Amino acid sequence: MSKKPALGRGLGALLQHSDTDITSKSRLESDGNQQVVGSVSTILIENIEANPFQPRTQFEKEALLELSESIKEYGIIQPVTVRKLGYDKFQLISGERRFRASQIAGLTEIPAFIRIANDQEMLEMALVENIQRQDLDAIEVAFSYQKLIEECNLTQEQLSEKVSKKRSTVANYLRLLKLPVEIQLAIRTKEISMGHARALINIADEKQQVKIAKRIIAEGLSVRQVEEIAKDKKEAALPKEKAIKTPKNLSFSDLKIQEDLSTFLKSEVSIEKNNRGKGKLVIAFKDEAELDRITELLGF
Repeated sequence: MSKKPALGRGLGALLQHSDTDITSKSRLESDGNQQVVGSVSTILIENIEANPFQPRTQFEKEALLELSESIKEYGIIQPVTVRKLGYDKFQLISGERRFRASQIAGLTEIPAFIRIANDQEMLEMALVENIQRQDLDAIEVAFSYQKLIEECNLTQEQLSEKVSKKRSTVANYLRLLKLPVEIQLAIRTKEISMGHARALINIADEKQQVKIAKRIIAEGLSVRQVEEIAKDKKEAALPKEKAIKTPKNLSFSDLKIQEDLSTFLKSEVSIEKNNRGKGKLVIAFKDEAELDRITELLGF
């Protein structure tokens, strides 16, 4: 099986095609020398404005200071990418950490690739660069996905294709944004892992979510322990007759599928079978909004 392109369908071509790169057009520099095709231009930092679509909102001060010291000693190894807005006016597409660290280092100029990109392409390019960073936290990834869905009117399926991720992976990140703010902050500060967060999502009561999150931090609970707590909370919330009811003709495998589907859909799921193995799968929903949510998860 061939490996799927890392940048996703369409984005690789956007970032690599010479027709979108102003630097690929031969032109004269101010000193009269002709610029080489595909070369990097040096731009005054004061002529570059920040990217309004930047998904990343949190930059560690200490890491920026370390990068600025490296830039002072070695210069900028990887150019930033900008788009041209007008005469000597540019907007940052990607490389904001390098851009900020260069300002701290006192640089007046910075090497940059100049590209032509509309607002949607800028957002996609910034998103692709950010989600491929190893130090990007899960909430930043989730916000990036959500912003692209809203700004570019994409479905989760379309987004998963663009970023070369499974649809279930995209859905799991987006679900994090439904957690209380306190828990989202704990994820950003790495006090709680994404595994912990996914287990907390299965608890319906927000106050209980926050309470258990505080226990995770204070007691160092494992993901498995939080999953067990979430399971107990869910069973305790069920009516007694449902909690003790044992489905007929269901194997251990059937029960496991039923439980996994209920957890994934966040809705009651039941499997009904007769002695010959014939049956039906029933998914409960309380209103149209919940039906839409379930069908979205199922890919309809």
